[in-house]
Amino acid sequence: MLKKLFDMIDREKRFMLTEMMEIKGLLPLLMKPRNRQKWTPQDKRELASHLSHMSKVSPYIAVVMLPGGLFMLPVLSWWLDRRRGKRATAKASRTD
Repeated sequence: MLKKLFDMIDREKRFMLTEMMEIKGLLPLLMKPRNRQKWTPQDKRELASHLSHMSKVSPYIAVVMLPGGLFMLPVLSWWLDRRRGKRATAKASRTD
């Protein structure tokens, strides 16, 4: 049981790290209009991509910001894992 918990925490930690690495470079992109530069269509696509990656990480950020949030991280990883299982089951029943 404890090994499953640590494996789950490790998996969520790796997921969060990869998502945070994808967000790298967002600030210079956001500062372009302030520096009197226009966003190109490529910049707008990058912004959409960054926002997508940020939305995947936002539940973690919200939990960590709460008082005692670091202790809630294992609960959040369990809850997200539980939802993932339900989606896979629902998808499998639709294809049958």
